[in-house]
Amino acid sequence: MENRLKSNRKKSAMYKSGKLFFTKELERRVFFFMTLIMLASGVVVKFL
Repeated sequence: MENRLKSNRKKSAMYKSGKLFFTKELERRVFFFMTLIMLASGVVVKFL
């Protein structure tokens, strides 16, 4: 049963042949948070 649960679960990142692969969902989340960080840093710089 445990093997079946592991096989159904998607991996968010996979390291294979010296390369790092991401799922589309993880890539979108990373870029979304990077965008928020850039927006916040821009606001901070503007008001300093």
